[in-house]
Formats: sequence, C-alpha cells, structure tokens
Amino acid sequence: MAVQIRKLDSTDADFQQRLSSLLAFEAATDDAIESAVAQILADVKARGDAAVLEYTNRFDRIPGGAASMAAFDIGQEELDAALAALPQAQRAALQAASDRIRAFHERQKQELKGFTYTEPDGTVLGQRVTPLDRVGIYVPGGKAAYPSSVLMNAIPAQVAGVKEIVMVVPTPDGIKNRMVLAAAAIAGVTRVITIGGAQAVGALAYGTETIAPVDKIVGPGNAYVAAAKRRVFGLVGIDMIAGPSEILVLCDGTTDPDWVAMDLFSQAEHDELAQAILLCPNEEYIARVEASIHKLLPGMPRKETIEASLSGRGALVKVRDMIEACEIANAIAAEHLEISAENPQQWADKIRHAGAMFLGRFSSESLGDYCCGPNHVLPTSRTARFSSPLGVYDFQKRSSVIQVSEAGAQTLGRVAAELAYGEGLQAHARSAELRLTKS
Repeated sequence: MAVQIRKLDSTDADFQQRLSSLLAFEAATDDAIESAVAQILADVKARGDAAVLEYTNRFDRIPGGAASMAAFDIGQEELDAALAALPQAQRAALQAASDRIRAFHERQKQELKGFTYTEPDGTVLGQRVTPLDRVGIYVPGGKAAYPSSVLMNAIPAQVAGVKEIVMVVPTPDGIKNRMVLAAAAIAGVTRVITIGGAQAVGALAYGTETIAPVDKIVGPGNAYVAAAKRRVFGLVGIDMIAGPSEILVLCDGTTDPDWVAMDLFSQAEHDELAQAILLCPNEEYIARVEASIHKLLPGMPRKETIEASLSGRGALVKVRDMIEACEIANAIAAEHLEISAENPQQWADKIRHAGAMFLGRFSSESLGDYCCGPNHVLPTSRTARFSSPLGVYDFQKRSSVIQVSEAGAQTLGRVAAELAYGEGLQAHARSAELRLTKS
C-alpha cells in the first residue's frame, strides 16, 4: 500500500495556488441525478403515497413489495424492542452519548431565550423564541447506517421544543438497522418511517395522504437526497448541503505521530473525496507522520478508501510557525480542526473559522463524532466562514414583538410618515398619521 500524499511548503512561490487547488471542491451537479430527482419530486407532489410506495418498493427492493404505506411505519414497541435487544455495552454507550448530547444542547437552549424591554413612553419591544412545529430527520440506511446521526439531529430538535419529529430511514432489501432504531427510541423520535431517497424528501416537504408536511428537513444523505433537499428549500427549511468530510490538524510536533496519522485516517475513511490535512512547522516531524501513515495503513479495514482520500485530497504542509498555521487554518475554514499542541488555547484564540475545534492531543475528532456532546453536523467546504454547527437554534424561530403605546405612536408616527412619503408609499404614511393625536 503506497500512499502518494502530497507535501506542500508555505515558503514555496506557488504555495497559495497549490493550496487553492487542493481545497477546490464543488459538488458537481449531475444532470442525470437532477433530472431524476425533479421527476420523482413532481410525482410525489402529484400522486402522494402512491408514488412514495412505488419508488420505495423499486429502489429499496422491498421483499414481496409493500402493499401500503402502513408497512413502512415502525411503532414505538418495535423501537423499544430494538433498544432492549442491544448488547449491554452498546446500549450503555448509546445512552451515555445521548445524555451528553442532551446536556450540551440544554445549555444552548438556556442562551436562546427571548427578551422584552419597555421604553419610557410605555412602548414595549422584544423578541419571542418559539420552536418549529414539525421537523423531518433523514437518516441514511443500508451500508451507511449511523445511529449517532439520529442522536445529533433528533435531540436538539426535542430540546428546542419541537412536538413532532419524523424520521425517515431507507431499509434496502427490507433490512432494518437495530442500533438506528434504538437511537430513535432513546432520542424521543415521534415517528419512524422506513422510506428514503428523493421520494422521502418529497413526502416530508409536500405531505402525502399519510405523512403531514414538515417545516424543516435535516440530516445527511446521498446525491439524490442532497439534490432533493436543494430543490424543496424555500417550501421547507433545510440544515445544509454537506460536502465531503474534512479534518485539519495543527500540530507543533509534540504529539505521537501515530496519533496524528490515525486522526487523519479517521476522516479519510469516510469516502474517497474526504480531505485530511496536517499543518506543522517541524519538517522532521512531518516525515515521522508520513512514516506512521505508511506503517499503519495496511492494517486498516478501509485502507483502499483512506489511500484514495489521502492521495487525492490529502496533504502534509510545512509552515513557518504555528502563527502562520493559524492563518492558513482560517483560510481553509475546516469542518473539524484539531490543535494538537502544548497550550492549545493560545492558538485557538487565533482561530476565527472552523466547524468544531478540538484542543489538545487527547481531543481526537472521533470523540466529537459520537459522545462529547457538541453536535457533529458541521459546515463543510469552507462554509464555516459563515455558518455554524447544527443546534437548538436550527429548530427555533424568532418573532419580533412590537406594542406601541399611544405616546410612542406620536413620536414614531411622525418618523414613519416622513420616511414613507420619501419612499412614495402614501398609505404607509397615512396609516401612521391616523394615530397621531389631533392638536
């Protein structure tokens, strides 16, 4: 196994150009996928349950073919049975992760309360924070089954106060993943429906005879799911269109190189397009990490995927110093950022853009994926420059509260009328002026 991972040096004249080329990723729009998704969504919108039933039987190869949508519903009893049937160690781990995720997101909720204040003339202004009524959670099925994604998507919605959480999860060949169902039981999912693909997104967005439309759809999926979420955005909210997973490690050369190599593997094993990059000022240490990569890779079950990822989009980057490493990290705006160094906080203070920061050599990114508590649904493809991890705030909305007193209307009415006349909107101006006290 010979990984051809590229090595860059920030002092090279063409460094910025090579770095930009390495980071460049645009989710290419596949015309065939877009066309198929458009047809599926239109069909679901027009025919509802009949279309969802037809596509699910076809794409998921349901044994014998389901006769009605009722066959796709999983009741609370089956969810509880799945949880009870887990080995004790798995059940305990799932519960521990759930408890930590809930504790973290409860703290978010405490910081997201509304406010009001009263002006001297009695006018009351403020903001109310209320939860969404109904959300849909998409969970991948088949080979890619992630109970951790159930927890990370459902728990903040429940903490936010969402009353109805509808989970859709495909079950190719009729095979259900027990840990996914157990996670739904622990997280308090309201309803679980074993459908997936663009047809599931369409059902959640438009509603069918048996599925009420939701207000927002969250959760990862394949290219068809991503294309469908993109198309229904506006009718419903969505969390994000996620790109390939990313890890950026800033290391001062004091961490065991085997640890860093394995941290790079932890994201590279997701898929061939995942990106793993090391920034370090110590050239000798970079060579040691490269040696660890070659040493450890043959023993990895997903070595072919890791090799393709590291060879295609990975890099070991020599920088001038840790200050420059932080500057480059801000330009990369990675999904996961590890600062594996002595006194990591001094470098964290220089970071402005990252989906999640893991400080210190014991904070492996994999812990954040499962059980630390903060959400693992993170912005990718440099979108950490302007977006945030999934959280309680994604399942809430804010309403402005305006209660103008009679005295306040005298001042505000004149200001509003003046501006409205300036904009040529006479009805706006007159509406304000009618409330002025006649002298």
